[in-house]
Amino acid sequence: IKLSRSLSLGLLSACVHGGDFPVRHPYFFRSKCVSCTFTALFIPFPSAPVSTVKFESCLHNREVVFVSSDPAFSVRSDGSVYVEQEVANLSKPVQFMVTARGLRDTRIWETTVKLAVAGHAPSIPLTQVAQLSAEHCCMRFPRGSSSSNSLRRQKRDWVIPPINVPENSRGPFPQMLVRIRSDQDVTVGIRYSITGAGADQPPSDIYSIDPVNGKMFVTKPLDREERASYHLRAHAVDMNGNQVENPIDLYIYVIDMNDNRPEFQNQVYNGSVDEGSKPGSSVMQVTAGDADDFTTANGMVRYRILSQTPHNPIPNMFTINSETGDIITVAAGLDREKVSQYTIIVQATDMEGNLNYGLSNTATALISITDINDNPPELTDKTFSGEVPENKVNVVVTNLTVVDRDQPHSVNWNAVYRIASGDPSGHFTVRTNPVTNEGMLTVVKPVDFEMNRAFMLMVVVSNQAHLASGIQSSLSSTAGVTISVQDVNEPPVFPVNPKLIRFEEGVPAGTTLTVFSAQDPDHFIHQTVRYSKLSDPANWLRINRTNGQISTMALLDRESMYVKNNVYEATFLAFDNGAPQASGTGTLQIYLIDVNDNAPVLMPREGQVCERARPASRVNITASDADGDPNVGPFVFELPSFPASVRRNWTVSRLNGDYAQLRLKIPYLESGFYDIPVFVSDSGNPPLSNRSVIRIKVCPCDDNGDCSATGAVAAAGLGTGAIIAILICIIILLTMVLIFVMWMKRREKERQAKPLLIDPEDDVRDNILKYDEEGGGEEDQDYDLSQLQQPESLDHIINKPAGVRRVDERPVIAESQYPVRPSLPHPGDIGDFIIDGLRAADNDPTAPPYDSLLVFDYEGSGSTAGSVSSLNSSSSGDQDYDYLNDWGPRFKKLADLYGGGEEN
Repeated sequence: IKLSRSLSLGLLSACVHGGDFPVRHPYFFRSKCVSCTFTALFIPFPSAPVSTVKFESCLHNREVVFVSSDPAFSVRSDGSVYVEQEVANLSKPVQFMVTARGLRDTRIWETTVKLAVAGHAPSIPLTQVAQLSAEHCCMRFPRGSSSSNSLRRQKRDWVIPPINVPENSRGPFPQMLVRIRSDQDVTVGIRYSITGAGADQPPSDIYSIDPVNGKMFVTKPLDREERASYHLRAHAVDMNGNQVENPIDLYIYVIDMNDNRPEFQNQVYNGSVDEGSKPGSSVMQVTAGDADDFTTANGMVRYRILSQTPHNPIPNMFTINSETGDIITVAAGLDREKVSQYTIIVQATDMEGNLNYGLSNTATALISITDINDNPPELTDKTFSGEVPENKVNVVVTNLTVVDRDQPHSVNWNAVYRIASGDPSGHFTVRTNPVTNEGMLTVVKPVDFEMNRAFMLMVVVSNQAHLASGIQSSLSSTAGVTISVQDVNEPPVFPVNPKLIRFEEGVPAGTTLTVFSAQDPDHFIHQTVRYSKLSDPANWLRINRTNGQISTMALLDRESMYVKNNVYEATFLAFDNGAPQASGTGTLQIYLIDVNDNAPVLMPREGQVCERARPASRVNITASDADGDPNVGPFVFELPSFPASVRRNWTVSRLNGDYAQLRLKIPYLESGFYDIPVFVSDSGNPPLSNRSVIRIKVCPCDDNGDCSATGAVAAAGLGTGAIIAILICIIILLTMVLIFVMWMKRREKERQAKPLLIDPEDDVRDNILKYDEEGGGEEDQDYDLSQLQQPESLDHIINKPAGVRRVDERPVIAESQYPVRPSLPHPGDIGDFIIDGLRAADNDPTAPPYDSLLVFDYEGSGSTAGSVSSLNSSSSGDQDYDYLNDWGPRFKKLADLYGGGEEN
C-alpha cells in the first residue's frame, strides 16, 4: 500500500441543538489509501459523537477497526468519534492518534486527531485553528518490483506528500510529525534515520526520529521567518547497517502564523502639497512591510488614517489608499497662510485590515503645504516722498514698504520694483532690500537743480514669480513718489576739458598761448571764479588768476622728457567764492610742432680695424637725431679736409639714410689708436651739422680678422723696451721663489740633525714668550724666569735623582741593543727580524716618548689666588691597577704609582 498525499479534512465544527450533537462536514475528501489528521470543535460530554473518520483501502476493504490512543475518546466501526469520559484540561486543543487495522490484513494506518472545545477555542479565527493541524500519516517505503524471470508490470512509485508544521507551536516537545515504516520490519530488524538540514546539518537538532519505530519528531518551535521549509531524507537499514529500502525525500513546510506586526520603513514621513490643490491631488506614499507570508492574510497589510491635526478647515482633508498607502486630498481649502502643516497618524494592519485579529502599527506623516503666489504684494502707502541733493549718486532717497502674506524669502514673496513713469532720463532706480523686502529708491544719475527742481514718479511692485492662476493684482501694488532736489554750490566747469592747442617748439617766454576759462553752473547765485596752476611738470606756463589767460614762462622744447608723443599736459584749478568753496579742474594739452633745433650725432664712438686693408675690416656708424620728420635723415657723412692725413688714409661711404661705413683707404697703416673726425648733416631746412670724433684702434689681425695678442699689446702703446722690462720682472720673481724653496729644505735638514726631539726655536711648551710688560700683579715679580728656560746642556740632568725628569728628556741609562740586520738577509728572515726589533723597542725605556715625571719649578709665594690643594680626586672606592704591569715598560711608572697596593 502506498501513500499518495496527506489531506486535511478541513475544519469540522460541532453545534449544540437541544440534546443531540449533529456534526457538519463543510469539507470532506476521499482518496485511496488515506489516513489524515483533522481538527474539530467538540463539546466535552461523555458518549457524545464528535465527528466521523472515513477510511478506504486500496483493496476496497471496508472492514476496518479503529483504535484511539486516548481512552477519553473512542472511534466506532463506522468512524464516529465519541467522548467516553470527561476531559480534565481543556485549555488547549486535545490531540490523540487513531490507528486503522484491516480484519484480513496485518498492516496498519495511523492519523492524528485534534479537537477543540466549542465556544472555548482560543481567540483566533477558525482558519487559524485549521492551520494548527498537522499530518501524522504512517508512511511506508515504496516497493519496487521483485526480480523474476516472468514479465510483470512494474508500478510507479507514489510521491510522498509534504508535511506541514505550524510555526510557534507551544508543544509539548518533542512533537510527533509522521511515522516512517518499512514493509520488511516484520521479518527484519529495521533502524531508521533522517539526514539533511535540520537533522544532522545546520541548523541541526530540529528534527529527530526514533530509530526503532520510525516516529519522526520536531524538537523545538519553528519560525517561518527564519526558515520556511526543510528537505530531509529518510533511511532504513538492517541491524548490520545494510540498506533495506531506498531513501525517501521528506519535504516539511512551516505554516505561517500571524506573529509579526507590520513595520513602517520610516517612523516619520514627510510630504508636501500645493495650497489650493484640487481634491484627488497626490500628496505622498507610506509603506509598511510584514515579515509574515504575503500570500496569506497574515502578510496582507491595509492602511487607514487614525487622526489629522489640525482639523481646519475640516477634520478629513486627506484619505489613504488602503492597499498602496498613497495619501491624497479629498477636500478643497488648503491655505498655507492659515495652516502650513498637517500631522497625520497612519495605521497599518495585517490580516487584510481585520482589526479583531490583525496586528497593527502606526507612523506619522507630516504634510507641508507648499506656498503658491496667491497673495500679491501691497504697498503700505499710496504716496511716498523724499529729498536728494543735486550731483549726488548712490543716495537712497526713500524706502518703499510693502506687505506680502506669502512665504517669506521665496520667489512668491520677493518684491520687484519698477518705475512706471516720471523719470525719462533714468536718474533713479528702485533696489530691493533682501532682508526687509523694502524698495530703496536710489539715485544712479546726478540730478541738476538748475534743470529739475522736483520729480513725480509712479512705482509698481510685483513678485519674482507670476501670480497663481485666477489671482488678480491688487490696486495697492502702485504708489506715487515725490522727490525734491536740493540746490548745492557746484564747482566751476571748464567747457572744453581737456583743451588742445598747437604751437611750434621754441616759443619764447612771455608768449600768450590761450585763455582757459571756466563757467559757474549756479545760475541763481552770482559768484566770482578764480584760477590757479595745479600741475606743470616742466614749469613752463603761468595762468592769470582773473581771466584764465595762459602764457609761457620758459622755452617750450619738444624733445623734453616731459613731452609725451609731442604733447605737453598741464592741469589748472578753477574755484568760486561760495560757502563752502567749490573747485573744478581742467587739463590743457599743448601739441608742440617740431623745428630743426637738434644736430645729429654718431654712434659708436670707438671701433677697431686691421692694419692691413681687408674687405671685412670696417667700422659701421649710425646717425641719430632727436628731432622728428622731416628734420632727420637721410643724413650726409663727410670727412674733413684738414688734416689731410684723414682723407688720405680713411674713407666713409653711406649705406642708407642712417648708416655709413668707415674703412682704411690705404693698404697698410701702422698699429695704434687714431681719432677720426666725421661730419654728419640732417635733412632739415636749413640743415644742421655736427662734427663727431671716432676713436679707431688699428691692430694686426689673424686669419679670422681678429686682433692678435701681440698686436693688442702694441696697439695699447707698449714699445719693445717695455715688453723686455716685463719679461725681466717675471724672471726675477721666479728666481726668488726658487731661493725660498731651497732655504726651507735646508732648515728642515738642520732641524733633523739636532739631538732633541723639538727644535728649541720652535719649542713653546717649556719656554715663556715675553710680551710687553704692562704692570705686575699677584707678586709675579718673584718668579724666577730662568727656571723655565730651555737648558743649554745636559749636566744638570745627570745630577738629578732617578725618576725625576722632564717629559721630553732622554733617560741617562744604557741603551738597549737592537738586532743587526745581515748584509744579505734571506727573505725568510725578514719576519723574524721585524719581530725582534719590535720586542727590543717595547723593552727600551730610552725610546721616545720618554715615560718620566714632569716636575714644575717654584713660581713664587703669597699669591692671592688661593691654594688648589683642597681639590681631591673625585674617584670613589678602590680600583685594581695591576693590569698596568702587563702593558710593557712604557707603563711601568704608572704601574709603580697606582698598582703597588695599600702599602703604597
